[in-house]
Amino acid sequence: MSIYVYAIVDTDHPLRLDGLKGVGDPGGALRAVEAGDLRAVVSDAPPELRAKRRDLAAHQSVLERLLEDGAVLPMRFGLIGADDEQVVSVLEANATSYAERLGEVDGRVEYNLKVSRDEDDLLREIVDGSEDVRRLNEFTRANPTAQDQKMALGELLSKEVRTREEQEARDVVERLSDAADGHAVSDPVESAFLNVSFLVKRERADAFSRAVTEEANRRGDAYAFRLRGPLPPYSFV
Repeated sequence: MSIYVYAIVDTDHPLRLDGLKGVGDPGGALRAVEAGDLRAVVSDAPPELRAKRRDLAAHQSVLERLLEDGAVLPMRFGLIGADDEQVVSVLEANATSYAERLGEVDGRVEYNLKVSRDEDDLLREIVDGSEDVRRLNEFTRANPTAQDQKMALGELLSKEVRTREEQEARDVVERLSDAADGHAVSDPVESAFLNVSFLVKRERADAFSRAVTEEANRRGDAYAFRLRGPLPPYSFV
């Protein structure tokens, strides 16, 4: 039977998995597959696996429980091996890199931050700060049939928005980096110009959250900061 893999931990990591079930209906029994100093937390994979809420929640619950007791290399939802032997083979082949990764995330958790800005506020700033945008904007308002100028204005606005958002994203990351041990920037999503994950020491979690709040307050009501965590360190595996 194929094997569903949740995470990799070292062999000293407690497996307090009582009361938890794995993915599937009914949920599979959780167990460990060991190789050397590593163990993979697994269950039997269901015949058909889809990203249903129940299975996503089961996957996340296993990771959160493991994270409470130490370093975890979390696997993304849906990772399946052919059998225990294949899992052992992968653990053995990657033992050094897995051990290094476990050392890097030990005592640390991930926080994901998404930052968005009110579009009207940004556009007002661009119009006020760019003579070319202001000139084209005034011309197209006075000449609503001037299609070429409208296209030029749209292209110029798009370029200005991209440039300013990229700069603001760099500024936010730089201002928060001192409160974290590392960061990983992902593609923007959900209208957020910044989608970044930070690796934070557990004992500095409160300080990091305060730093995010201070940055949000500094930027004002036109910005929305959405912080999630603590999370398993998905972005640093």
